[in-house]
Amino acid sequence: MGKKAVIVVDILNDFVTGAIGCDRAKAIVPAVQKLVYAARENGVYVVYANDCHIKGVDAELKLWGDHAIKGTYGAEVIDELKPVETDFIVPKRRYSGFFQTDLHLLLKELGVDTVIMTGLHTHMCVRHTSADAYCWGFNIVVPKDATDSFTEEDYNIGIKYLKEVYGAEITTVDALITNSFSTGN
Repeated sequence: MGKKAVIVVDILNDFVTGAIGCDRAKAIVPAVQKLVYAARENGVYVVYANDCHIKGVDAELKLWGDHAIKGTYGAEVIDELKPVETDFIVPKRRYSGFFQTDLHLLLKELGVDTVIMTGLHTHMCVRHTSADAYCWGFNIVVPKDATDSFTEEDYNIGIKYLKEVYGAEITTVDALITNSFSTGN
């Protein structure tokens, strides 16, 4: 049996309070924080897949404006979820945490077969990262209280898509901690 990894997607200063921040992002922080702490306590890997754009170069910036520019405060993980020494950080320049990064190699070398998707935005970066996870053969779990989008409609579209197209297990942080983490990695 393989191992699990919590993937924290784009819970960065610019996504929560900065350039493209939104109040809905703030609402999931306590649930993600609880999940990340429980993961660490139970030997489950924590991987941050963070936008890390090159100003004036990356295509996403044409659509969304400057955000999460490499080396800026906006590209840093919010204080409440700061990575610790045992966590992994994978910078990304596109929606998917897998595209042109070493996320797949990292997860395979760690023996991971199940990714627990959290973060922003359910219908974009979480969705595209999940698409690649599915294509690489990972099981996908989505605690619905640990991901969100700009709007309720976008969030619901994202959750429905993840479940119907990738067979993602939709759960909650509490259920995941109780049913999965207590029985080991």
